[in-house]
Amino acid sequence: MKKNIRHSVIVAGLLSAGVASAQSQIIMYGIVDTGIAYTTNADARGDSVVKMPSLTGSFPSRLGFKGTEDLGGGMQALFVLESGFTVDAGGTGQGGRLFGRQAYVGLKGDYGQLMLGRQVTMTYLATQKSDVLGPNLFSISSLDSYLPNARSDNAIGYLGTFSQFTLGATYSFGRDNSSAGGPAATNCPGEVAGNAKACRQWTTLIGFDNAGYGVNASYDIMYGNSGAASGLTSSDNSDRRTTINGYFMVGDVKIGMGIIDRSTHAATASTNSDLYYIGASAPLSASWFIDAQVARLNIKNSANDTNMLVTRLTYYLSKRTALYTSLGYMKNSGIAAIALDSGGTVGAGKNQAGIMSGIRHTF
Repeated sequence: MKKNIRHSVIVAGLLSAGVASAQSQIIMYGIVDTGIAYTTNADARGDSVVKMPSLTGSFPSRLGFKGTEDLGGGMQALFVLESGFTVDAGGTGQGGRLFGRQAYVGLKGDYGQLMLGRQVTMTYLATQKSDVLGPNLFSISSLDSYLPNARSDNAIGYLGTFSQFTLGATYSFGRDNSSAGGPAATNCPGEVAGNAKACRQWTTLIGFDNAGYGVNASYDIMYGNSGAASGLTSSDNSDRRTTINGYFMVGDVKIGMGIIDRSTHAATASTNSDLYYIGASAPLSASWFIDAQVARLNIKNSANDTNMLVTRLTYYLSKRTALYTSLGYMKNSGIAAIALDSGGTVGAGKNQAGIMSGIRHTF
């Protein structure tokens, strides 16, 4: 009798464990990506440089954990913890944050998902499908360093897909808690008593996608406060981006394009610019893929414009491991000094050519 009871308890425990695993799921994933880059005119003297980049290769390196729990009635709990790191020196990315790429918890149902924590903005999502190069070392990320770093701390986010339409929004009470410097650490923690605009940020997205084409638009505005970077040293200062992006398929070839209109009202000066890009991505065989993109950053009422041309060839050794080579050229007019490689340097008014080869492994 005791033996039968013991067996019943064991079976019940195994059944309950099976139910728990069916209702909950946790996944670990990541990318390790780096290579070697060569660029010309890396300083005012026109010297070239060879280096192992820190920020990215073809994709920024990361380690992440994400999970869901079935709550019943079509409702799920979810979380994402994603850490960015540098392969060249093993350091942390995104201003030294532990989970700088994403760190949020939320709920998901038939009407979309609601998220609380550090998360990507709608500007990040708006360019994802149309930008064929993504956060490549040579890409439009060099022309606007905010694009691969478009994330908000202290944020409430919503994202919902209804048939072929997508709606999204984020609202941040304090967009950037890190003061480490750089585009991912601009020292604007916000959440200041008596100042409802200090370091606030809100973004919106509306999109339409099907198998043949897609189009979306986004709006993004961030406010400053005392001590914040990029001249946004008051809550009356702001940095606004409006995007229109789209793509379409021609057989297996994807054509993507977009416009990013930016208006900055800083303490020192106000600037307006338009960033245009168009690119194509095509398979050459089962293992070989090629991407190409041209872009132009037009600074309004200024001669300091920049044009960019990039091509990338990727060879997949397997589904998870790839070799790639990028070639790029950046033409700086006037006294513009935008480097071809994201996070790199170039002499003012100098053009820059570069090549980068690397290896990427996903897991």
